Amino acid sequence: MSTAIVTGQPVPGSPIEGELRTLGFDVRTASDAAEAAALLRTLPLTGRVALVDAGFVGHQHALRLGLTDPRFPAGAVPGAVAVQDASRTALTRALEAEAAAPGGADTAPRTGTGLPDRLAGALQAEGVAVHRPELGTLVARVPLAPQERSEARQAVAAVDDEAIRLRTAVKSRDGFFTTYCISPYSRYLARWCARRGLTPNQVTTASLLTALIAAGCAATGTRGGFVAAGLLLLLSFVLDCTDGQLARYSLQYSTLGAWLDATFDRAKEYAYYAGLALGAARGGDDVWALALGAMVLQTCRHVVDFSFNEANHDAEANTSPTAALSGRLDSVGWTVWLRRMIVLPIGERWALIAVLTAVTTPRITFAVLLIGCALAACYTTAGRLLRSLTRKARRTDRAAQALADLADSGPLAEALAPRLRSFAKLPAPAAAALGGVILVAVTALTPAGSVGPLLGAVAYVLCSSLAVSRPLTGALDWLVPPFFRAAEYGVILLLAARADDSGALPAAFGLVAAVAYHHYDTVYRIRGGSGAPPRALVRATGGHEGRVLLVTAAALLAPSGFTVALTVLAVVVALVVLAESIRFWVSAGAPAVHDEGEPA
Repeated sequence: MSTAIVTGQPVPGSPIEGELRTLGFDVRTASDAAEAAALLRTLPLTGRVALVDAGFVGHQHALRLGLTDPRFPAGAVPGAVAVQDASRTALTRALEAEAAAPGGADTAPRTGTGLPDRLAGALQAEGVAVHRPELGTLVARVPLAPQERSEARQAVAAVDDEAIRLRTAVKSRDGFFTTYCISPYSRYLARWCARRGLTPNQVTTASLLTALIAAGCAATGTRGGFVAAGLLLLLSFVLDCTDGQLARYSLQYSTLGAWLDATFDRAKEYAYYAGLALGAARGGDDVWALALGAMVLQTCRHVVDFSFNEANHDAEANTSPTAALSGRLDSVGWTVWLRRMIVLPIGERWALIAVLTAVTTPRITFAVLLIGCALAACYTTAGRLLRSLTRKARRTDRAAQALADLADSGPLAEALAPRLRSFAKLPAPAAAALGGVILVAVTALTPAGSVGPLLGAVAYVLCSSLAVSRPLTGALDWLVPPFFRAAEYGVILLLAARADDSGALPAAFGLVAAVAYHHYDTVYRIRGGSGAPPRALVRATGGHEGRVLLVTAAALLAPSGFTVALTVLAVVVALVVLAESIRFWVSAGAPAVHDEGEPA
């Protein structure tokens, strides 16, 4: 239950109480700080509490932004302040201090500052993070004189806050296709959903179901099924944009929504890959290797982005020549959109997949997708390498820990790393790359069923343990997690492609999907400020080096049962990871976050 306490003497003609009720607040009134403090003590200990000056004049959306955003422990705009449960104690202390101060029974402004504004300052002084949203042209003020009040009301009437609310519902940074082909229409769909009481989670679920139906249509292997699949994939993307815009439009951020939004995009895309592979198989064309290759490449691209961003999360502004060139290019409008399209973000990628599915074959679709994603990966990784090499920045302990968490090292590396620390002469990225190259090269060059891949896996375990034997604080140490992902996923792809059983590749697809989910889950936990998954979970899944050793051993010791081994491992990893992930994201301790970063 949310409660708003309107403080001060009522102002004739003020709509403030009605606006607060529209925002879902139970409205109470208090003539001064002492009465407000007494009223606060009678309220339930849970629920949002806001204090708003009776003389507030402004847009309702300004109040919505300042008082109802669930992502922050406290929020404020001029003339209003609100806190969530965790900050109630601090608000109570601040309000009681105001009531006990000389003249505290009066809420009239002191040195031009009203009670809610003084309370916001007191909360900040106690260490509470008070969110103050950028209002732009929105009005939020407490005028003191009749003339000022009249001018404030005129300023409110001159600005359409609903138009601003619709415009700001769209992500500030997005791809060209999303910005110009989807968002101009999906924002109105978001408003339609809001007015009918639909939640972002419901829209997210509808997007997932639509994508799964699209995958089912693709699995039919018919031209009509492929056309329907392409259209449904685009519809799924429209809904995918709508759920985020609905969350921003109505400020309906939630812990469950964060989990759904963080994972469903990948689930939709990879399920669609599987549907295309099944459809191709119906037509006599086996493209499971291409489907798995596309998933591996796309996942490794994301890990490069995640690792680089986490490595530089706490760094100061980038003053490298590469960053300066990027800044100059940003001043030329068309280069901004060109560079965003080159990286093949989700909008462009899904549009490409949808069109190619409808008019070509699954093999051509995957081939073009692999080429496009490979070029995009080269472009983005080259830029990050240049920035890292020319940037004079010291890696923080937080960044080093984030990279260690993203590495996903298991019990073998945990046991070996301390013993190998004195031999750590190679830089961490070089050790990680060396282990991956040995593993993949030996697996590719030795005969199927030989001991080569297992020996390569042993070398990989030693090299990967060596790579994480020291803190990942080097300029290029953000490359370590991507090297690990490429090696693990790549060797699973190679072993499955060389297996005699045609079911090995679909089983490998399932295993990589389960492991990739674990890695994405780790990323979004770190992004939300909650840290990596528990070490017990990482140990239970074996870590990347343990899984590599297990898969290569299964290929050697049970070649006829390799598909079964991959399937069992995929099911075990999926069950363990999903159980812990669901527990975390639906618990009260998970962060209410929403991804506002670059499109993936």
